[in-house]
Amino acid sequence: MLKVENLTLHYGGSQILNGISMIADKGQVTCLVGTNGVGKTSLLKAIAGTHLRSGGTLALDGEQVGRVPPQAMARRGLGYVPQGRMIFPLLTVRENLETGFALLPKADHRIPDEIFELFPVLRDMQNRRGGDLSGGQQQQLAIGRAMIMRPKLLLLDEPTEGIQPNIIQQIGRVIAYLRDRGDMAIVLVEQYFDFAYGLADRFYVLKRGAVALSGTKAEIPEATLRAAVSV
Repeated sequence: MLKVENLTLHYGGSQILNGISMIADKGQVTCLVGTNGVGKTSLLKAIAGTHLRSGGTLALDGEQVGRVPPQAMARRGLGYVPQGRMIFPLLTVRENLETGFALLPKADHRIPDEIFELFPVLRDMQNRRGGDLSGGQQQQLAIGRAMIMRPKLLLLDEPTEGIQPNIIQQIGRVIAYLRDRGDMAIVLVEQYFDFAYGLADRFYVLKRGAVALSGTKAEIPEATLRAAVSV
């Protein structure tokens, strides 16, 4: 579903990503891990188009994609749940979900029952403002909003950050469900190792803006992964 080759990224005169190559397959969770500041979030931004890559190629669902802005990536089937969630605090839960309609034909302007089944709190709080929700509820809203768009590729940046344990478990079950549904590829950035290890099919370990280690869960011993991401 996603193939990235030799991707580079600069912030001003500083090079942040150095020739990243990776793939993400449909029906799998591909996990980007590493210590803070190694470029994981920057890589997601480059894939999503929120910070245009400096070089390299990117293909989505077999089609080469140029250096296009995020709305163009979204139209091609990319859903992005950024770090910090970035929901609209003054809009209601329902209105936040409905912002995903912008990319869909009018016939599809409805909130699927599946979203409320996966996140019952969103049904119960449809008329509450997004800013009044807890951090865990906002994370559920951010994931639900991305699902409205029926993505082929879903990018999740630190979905457990600042979230209470029971909500972490629920989000883990939702990610596993979406993976097993088999119609999308999921790229997960996650610092919580046990959460990431339990979900991931493939790992990319980043160090200093480059891939230091990659492989499937079967190919890389757990102890090796833990050592690679420890400070």
